[in-house]
Amino acid sequence: QLQASGGGLVQPGGSLRLSCAASGSIFSINTMGWLRQAPGKQRELVAGISSGGSTNYADSVKGRFTISRDNAKNTVYLQMNSLKPEDTAVYYCNADVQMMLSGPWYEYWGQGTQVTVSS
Repeated sequence: QLQASGGGLVQPGGSLRLSCAASGSIFSINTMGWLRQAPGKQRELVAGISSGGSTNYADSVKGRFTISRDNAKNTVYLQMNSLKPEDTAVYYCNADVQMMLSGPWYEYWGQGTQVTVSS
């Protein structure tokens, strides 16, 4: 399972760091990512990172957000700087997980963490 943490209330221009740790009998993790869903809007990809460290970002967060991962800890992070009110959303992490060598891949989701940017 994935456990996300780090959300909260922050003023515009502030920063937050989200974490998401995968637990259980995991053999391998491929792509990890963060998505968000604002009220009344569809869930959208914020950032993704491959097992090799390649990253991609939504245009709306480029230059402000940084995704990283610690493979030894099976954890993905999202450093969010220069936050704007439009970044307000529930943030979800996900990961492609393999439980055994040559086994199937599963897409796991975290429970979501609320980020609110407001003065």
